[in-house]
Formats: sequence, C-alpha cells, structure tokens
Amino acid sequence: QVQLVESGGGLVQAGGSLRLSCAASGRSISKYAMGWFRQAPGKEREFVAAISWIGGVTNYTDSVKGRFTISRDNAKNTVYLQMNSLKPEDTAVYYCAAEVGGYVLPATVKQYDYWGHGTQVTVPS
Repeated sequence: QVQLVESGGGLVQAGGSLRLSCAASGRSISKYAMGWFRQAPGKEREFVAAISWIGGVTNYTDSVKGRFTISRDNAKNTVYLQMNSLKPEDTAVYYCAAEVGGYVLPATVKQYDYWGHGTQVTVPS
C-alpha cells in the first residue's frame, strides 16, 4: 500500500506561482510513475502531468506546458508540481497519483493505482 498526501495548495492571484508537494509513505515510489491530476467543480478529473520512474521523463497536458513542471525526489519519497503563471482556469482540486503496473507515462485516471485526497488551488478571476 502507498499513502499519498498532497500539500501546498491555496489561493493565489493570476500570474502567481504555487508549488504542490506529494509525500508518499508505506512504500518507496522510486520504481513508480507518478502523476498529477486536477478536478474542477462539475468537471471530470483530468490529467495534468506525469513523470516516469526511470530517467525522469515527463509529460504534460497542453494547457500547462511551459507553465508547470513536475519533478521527483526519490530520496524524500516526494513528487512536486511547480505551477507558474497561474490562470483562473487552473482552479481545481489537485490530486497526486502513483502507478505501479509499469506504464512509463500514464495519462489516464484508470492507469493509476493509488491516489491522494487532493489539495485545493484557487486562482480568482
């Protein structure tokens, strides 16, 4: 079992930055692909970014490319999402997820095995 706890969310003005953290416990995530998803009110959970377990290869949804950066520190068993140039449309609950089945860069909800409870990010318009 892997437990994931997100932190770092909050309210930030448009154009500002936030850094989300996802601390894992129960098992090392060093061999797992990790991802970030978000869910806005009334919408489905959507993929934001993923990072492979080997080589640190990354993938992003188009709307965040150039603004968000996913990274991992396996020694700390933690994954990060640096979010810059935030926009009102980035407002959502952000979830961290772990994939243990061997996908390199999973990008769908169904591919992930463990989820955190989420952290709210609000960017007022």
